[in-house]
Amino acid sequence: MMKFLHPEGWKPALGYANGIMASGQTIYVGGQIGWTAEQVFVTDDFVAQCLQAMQNIAAVLAEAGATPEHVVRLTWYVIDKQEYLSCQKELGAAYRSVFGKHFPAMTMIQVADLIEDRAKVEIEATAVL
Repeated sequence: MMKFLHPEGWKPALGYANGIMASGQTIYVGGQIGWTAEQVFVTDDFVAQCLQAMQNIAAVLAEAGATPEHVVRLTWYVIDKQEYLSCQKELGAAYRSVFGKHFPAMTMIQVADLIEDRAKVEIEATAVL
């Protein structure tokens, strides 16, 4: 069971939820970056790395019998806020190709760097099955 939380009188949350109440088994997906299952980066393109990271999240969820629609929270770590902001349309299309129109609670944080030198984004997920 999942209930989206939106306080009365608040402006609509666009592309994310202010909160979600859920019950069931919790799945914690460690930070996924834009490399393949073989731990190889095939591109330095920001949107392509985001898409790969989201596909990696979906693959981990599948191991638990879950889908992206079970995600209740995403935390994004990016090294370049302006790069993130400059490609919202393309990023939205990549997001919807994996998550559809499911928009969980989300946070985006700009960080100084990520452990893997070529990584431009790292995304953590929490899901409830």
